[in-house]
Amino acid sequence: MKFSELLAADLRLVALQSLAQDTDYAHNEHVLRAMLAQLGHAVSRDKLRTELGWLQEQGLIDLQNVGGTTVAKLTGRGKDVAEGAVIVPGVKRPEPMR
Repeated sequence: MKFSELLAADLRLVALQSLAQDTDYAHNEHVLRAMLAQLGHAVSRDKLRTELGWLQEQGLIDLQNVGGTTVAKLTGRGKDVAEGAVIVPGVKRPEPMR
């Protein structure tokens, strides 16, 4: 696997896990970019939107445009992937808890 593919898979997992931590399972793109940057994935808005689109195509999130801002909401399948209960190629599998 290429380094760029490893980074993309980790970014996707971190995005899903970030959404899973919210009580509403949703964040706007600005919050997600800030959270990803704190966790080692400083990405452009364009890159984030591309990855969010990929996650939506896999059925892991739903996207909505609210006043020009993209809002991502975790699906049940996305929550399963974030927790490691389901494996999706292209999304890193979470490490087991100690």
